[in-house]
Amino acid sequence: MKRLTLSLLLVLATGVAFAQSRPSSPERSCAANRQSVTANGAIVLGTGGQTYDRFVRDRGFCQHGEFLEQAFVPSRDTAQCFVGYRCKIDSPWD
Repeated sequence: MKRLTLSLLLVLATGVAFAQSRPSSPERSCAANRQSVTANGAIVLGTGGQTYDRFVRDRGFCQHGEFLEQAFVPSRDTAQCFVGYRCKIDSPWD
């Protein structure tokens, strides 16, 4: 019985961790959004409504064959806030 209870608690705790919401860039200041990317290295930010994207601090957070593209998001105090970069796949035709 103790094993079942412990197992159930672990499953529920894991479910709560997966249900955490991502920060919403329009509700935060530009500095706060930029700090989140810098501190975490890579983070998923909500960019308004149901849209979101992954933003990175540097190329070390991209996969092999990807390149960096500057990323701007809306924030509470700036319409186009530079937060870092997005990882983009190299085009096979380049």
